[in-house]
Amino acid sequence: MFEPVSYQGTQKDHFDMLRKQLLSLIEEETDRTANLANASALLHQFLENVNWTGIYLYHEEDEELVLGPFQGLPACIRIPFEKGVCGTSASEKRTVRVDDVNSFPGHIACDAASRSEIVVPLLKDGHLIGVLDIDSPVYNRFSEEDQQFLEQFAAALTTHL
Repeated sequence: MFEPVSYQGTQKDHFDMLRKQLLSLIEEETDRTANLANASALLHQFLENVNWTGIYLYHEEDEELVLGPFQGLPACIRIPFEKGVCGTSASEKRTVRVDDVNSFPGHIACDAASRSEIVVPLLKDGHLIGVLDIDSPVYNRFSEEDQQFLEQFAAALTTHL
């Protein structure tokens, strides 16, 4: 059984602990859905001021992202490639950090409470698997440090998919 940890120390210490927790949860598990579910739950429990944390999986044949494991309110099920923050991140294979989702052209509002968002592509051997999507009800929620950590978290996760 997983027990929440009381985080002490710097933000870097917190991120290092979280990455270690992720690896302890997924390193011996081969089921992709289970690993993605635990990753989204772990991030949602750890990150402050977030209202949605989840994965969209890339379906190459349809050129779209399809909802995977997540924490939060029900969400959009399908996102066309290159649409919204998730589609942009997927099509460009790069992290997209948005301080104010209302200023992002084509933003897809699945939760009206969301104010900022970060989306990190999940890449394995250069191939897109999906995206890690995190929304916050707070403007400017995600920092450069958050982005760097989430990119490292995504890289650790994809090594076990």
